[in-house]
Amino acid sequence: MDNRSQIREFLTSRRARIGPQQAGLVSYGTRRVPGLRRAEVAQLAGVSVEYYSRLERGDLAGVSDQVLDALARALRLDDEERTHLEDLARAAGPGPRRKRRSAPQQVRPTVQRMLDSMTDAPAIVMNGQGDILAFNLLGRALYAPMIDAARGATPNHARFIFLDPRSQAFWADWERAADDTVALLQAQAGRDPYDKGLTGLVGELSTRSDDFRTRWARHDVRQHHIGAKPFRHPVVGDLHLTYESLDLSADGLTLVAYSAEPGSDVEDKLRLLASWATTLDTPPDRSDHHRSRQHEKPSAPPRTTDRPGDPS
Repeated sequence: MDNRSQIREFLTSRRARIGPQQAGLVSYGTRRVPGLRRAEVAQLAGVSVEYYSRLERGDLAGVSDQVLDALARALRLDDEERTHLEDLARAAGPGPRRKRRSAPQQVRPTVQRMLDSMTDAPAIVMNGQGDILAFNLLGRALYAPMIDAARGATPNHARFIFLDPRSQAFWADWERAADDTVALLQAQAGRDPYDKGLTGLVGELSTRSDDFRTRWARHDVRQHHIGAKPFRHPVVGDLHLTYESLDLSADGLTLVAYSAEPGSDVEDKLRLLASWATTLDTPPDRSDHHRSRQHEKPSAPPRTTDRPGDPS
């Protein structure tokens, strides 16, 4: 992915979403495009029109923190968008392009042991492009539709969402899951625009999915450290789970753990899911599960009274 193009498209998209009234400016004349004009952004940021135009053409090399602050205020960037702008500026910095050390494609044994010790909470480990690299037993059960759909390859959130129609049934709010996934990939692209794996994934999805291509063009960015996700599991029905994301900084990976409200019906469903998980064929080394596993799905225990509905 080209850093200059990312900068240009990001700044242009942020400028287009703000009207002059929102920015406290008086609007003059007929506007041919939505949002602020370049001259108005320059005025709000306290820089010359020529300088801002240079920035919007994709040249953030050597830009000071003060200018980035002013630009973030002028474009009303939130914290995650400001971080993304800083990442883009860092990648555009002077000197030779330094590629980040590639994240490992399987987790260390100590990380897997930590996962396995989490017996009451579904947990997975993923990289920046959404590959599920490891899981505990309950995490395997929760993500069974995505893992089984991969058919021996590494399960990937974005490929499942945009290329597999079964994802419409798995995510109770598919639109939100799709938006969040693309926003996470955009943030990762800002951090490491020279990641060949991510570039290949974005290229593949842009070619094969109109839904992905439309969302990618928005240049929305997001980082989800805490929150909630609604699943529609084929065995236990609807699950509304909260999650916490923890950075495994030594590896460049992220551990995501899910939980249910104590005493809730969802907690009961997790217990049922844990019982079903023991019937799954999962090899001892779950961090490299795609090398050897059977694809035949075991019979499930009786469903709960909350049956999965039609996808929204």
